[in-house]
Amino acid sequence: MLPSIPLHKDIVRPPETILVNITPQESRVAIVEENNICELHIERNSGHSLVGNIYLGIVRRVLPGMQSAFIDIGLERAAFLHIVDVLEQRQNPDADQRIEHMLFEGQTVLVQVIKDPLNSKGARLSTQISLAGRFLVHLPQDNHIGISQRIEDEDERNQLRQRLENLLPKENHGGYIIRTSAETATDAELQADIEYLTKVWANIQYQAKTLPAETMIYQDLPLSLRVLRDMFSDNTVKILVDSKENHQKMCEFAAQYVQGAAEKIEWFTGERPLFETHNVEQEINRALQPRVSLNFGSYLIIESTEAMTTIDVNTGGFVGARNFDETIFKTNLEACHAIARELRLRNIGGIVIIDFIDMVSESHREAVLQELAKALSFDRTRVTLNGFTSLGLVELTRKRTRESLNHVLCEPCPTCQGRGRLKTPQTVCYEIQREIVRESRRFDVKQFRILASPEVIDLFLDEESQSLALLIDFIGKPISLAVENSYTQEQYDVVLI
Repeated sequence: MLPSIPLHKDIVRPPETILVNITPQESRVAIVEENNICELHIERNSGHSLVGNIYLGIVRRVLPGMQSAFIDIGLERAAFLHIVDVLEQRQNPDADQRIEHMLFEGQTVLVQVIKDPLNSKGARLSTQISLAGRFLVHLPQDNHIGISQRIEDEDERNQLRQRLENLLPKENHGGYIIRTSAETATDAELQADIEYLTKVWANIQYQAKTLPAETMIYQDLPLSLRVLRDMFSDNTVKILVDSKENHQKMCEFAAQYVQGAAEKIEWFTGERPLFETHNVEQEINRALQPRVSLNFGSYLIIESTEAMTTIDVNTGGFVGARNFDETIFKTNLEACHAIARELRLRNIGGIVIIDFIDMVSESHREAVLQELAKALSFDRTRVTLNGFTSLGLVELTRKRTRESLNHVLCEPCPTCQGRGRLKTPQTVCYEIQREIVRESRRFDVKQFRILASPEVIDLFLDEESQSLALLIDFIGKPISLAVENSYTQEQYDVVLI
């Protein structure tokens, strides 16, 4: 296993502008740093993220062999709970526990969604409840005080822990995780967060006692307000929102919970749409393409699969340096920042393998690795950089927090079923001929008719006309052709007449 490369935690983040576009159908947020769109968040009313929602569920099935259970929370598909996400197991990870000893069918259980449903998989759940505030995350069933890993200075960590302990009531208060944003928070702001989260938990407990099972009893804030809670920082220059109603809601929320944000929220009233004015629409379309152009003709190719994402760096036509080694080095350095930005922009999670252009010099390899570590430090999402493998590839992981931009905006092609490739007309021609031979042996018919796309029929009439004539002689039956303009290149029917 490769040792992880430390990221640059003390790096100065550039000033940022947050753009908030609200329509009746969806909310969209873009974060702009130095005139570059670096993050996109999209939340649709028809497909609202369930992460953070709390439900009163019913255990439908317990699977001892998988150490998991299916919980009905009122969604189309039953949700999934693994033993590692059960509170008792999380509190005692070294204990030898079994899920069938913790849950039974028909049991009512309070659960929180930690991962949205995806494709055929149901939502993933946890019985450990966490409630996010501006500076703190409340763990009401725990008594532990944790601190964000991004706060590395040990003295600062101890100071923050002591400040929080002094503010907490002496009675049972539950656990807390101190977020990175708490570094600059005052005692009054931390106290307000504690009081807010305590009220939210008290309301959840009351709802759990009074509402029926399979009911949602808590929903996280909408995207427009989560922007203020999770993304606003001292680096935020302004927040532009194009909805008057939501501008008012954001100002009210900021005045109560996010100090310093209210005066930076502006209602955008430009003649052109907000996202069009700042070229966000163009960036969204570009982020759906596999190719990313760099300077001087070099480029990246980004391909994502279920297992991982691969990024290939190419020089293209760039030969501007004095020698080829310098050309490669400069291209790889530039690619570092482009890769870090694309990971954020496309919200790529999981395993990422980067194929930089091969470098002979060990100092060049080390410099590229350090430049990549620096570029990745701007990411709000946790990234682990593992350096070069024995094959000369760079390996990193980025925590999956939400669906990728591609998943939100696109669906698999109905023609190729997401393969990204189509069978050639010639391949389809040969498939049709094999099927006709097979069917001629099973059924005694007068003739066969081939229904196919124009490309396939044209091939039968031209290059494959001789093979079609040989087939007619072989089976001793006539074969007629018919074009179906509605068929894709791979679709065809062999009709027995």
